[in-house]
Amino acid sequence: MKFIIEKTDPTMLNEIQIDRIIEMAWEDRTPFDAIQYQFNLSEADVKALMKKELKFSSYKLWRKRVENCKTKHAAKRVNGIERFKCSRQRNVSNNKISKR
Repeated sequence: MKFIIEKTDPTMLNEIQIDRIIEMAWEDRTPFDAIQYQFNLSEADVKALMKKELKFSSYKLWRKRVENCKTKHAAKRVNGIERFKCSRQRNVSNNKISKR
């Protein structure tokens, strides 16, 4: 998969974008590919951002969790899972899930 958008500079992200990236990184079902698609940050960039923004103990817990999580990496996922969100989830607007 090739991206046309220029790489986002992690230092140029605003507070809302950083919060959303951290939230997406903590979610087990959100792969790094989704973060790259939305913010154009590689897995290494996300790890660096998490290390910078989190307490060291929280970062260590997150890294341990990510290493053992099969859904965070597209290559480790079960075949057939190609979406970034639950099929029952409605559109997301302003970082809030719309209620039914």
